[in-house]
Amino acid sequence: MGVVNVTPDSFSDGGLWLDADAAAARGRSLVADGADLVDVGGESTRPGAQRVDEATELERVVPVVRALARDGVAVSVDTMRASVAAAAWDAGAALVNDVSGGRADPDMLRVVADAGAPFVVMHWRAHSAAMQDADHTHYDDVVADVRTELLLQVTDALAAGVAADRLVVDPGLGFSKTGSQNWEVLERLGVFADLGHPLLVAASRKRFLGELLASHDGLRPAADRDDASAAVSTLSALAGAWAVRVHEARPSADAVRVVARLRGSTRD
Repeated sequence: MGVVNVTPDSFSDGGLWLDADAAAARGRSLVADGADLVDVGGESTRPGAQRVDEATELERVVPVVRALARDGVAVSVDTMRASVAAAAWDAGAALVNDVSGGRADPDMLRVVADAGAPFVVMHWRAHSAAMQDADHTHYDDVVADVRTELLLQVTDALAAGVAADRLVVDPGLGFSKTGSQNWEVLERLGVFADLGHPLLVAASRKRFLGELLASHDGLRPAADRDDASAAVSTLSALAGAWAVRVHEARPSADAVRVVARLRGSTRD
């Protein structure tokens, strides 16, 4: 899953693809580099980010989704708004990736269920502006607690009519989790792969990788974390992940092909 952030303030590539034509071209480039899905988002969810209004998000996202879908690209829409999910679905999106797992907008689960859309349920506790506050990053056992809370979100989605075979789960690396908690989740990805739904892992370029690679000059810049991101993609594939969400597709596409070959499977 390749990332296209149609935003001015995303932590890694904010402003690079704000123009719709540039964003669509970026999506095509990601596909050429091996991405199977292109995840288009118009609202940054980096720690501390403030929400954008609905009209702005629609204006950013829908033209890019439509252009890519017209070219035969499988597109997921990264949104917490039911109205944006619906508009993107109508424009040709193939999947809804909601970092709130249906909790930010009370209409989201109904919209997804009515459309029959595949839906990513990510572990989520709070919006970006507050998600790293101490009360949102406290866990008795981060893996066990995230698993329990994620299953509650899955239960809510099923109760709303989302089909079980349409659900993907994501443990939410970087969302309401400290750096050390992210590593604990990564170490035990199998717990989430065993939930009975495809597993999405989204670690690409995140701060905990920058902390790991830090030097005396400070954090490794986000754009220089792709090798570490590909390493996480390898670990995720070994743990049975369905997809990894990444900013650069080629290194991770190569990594998962290596894992697939070692497992005796094939991939064109």
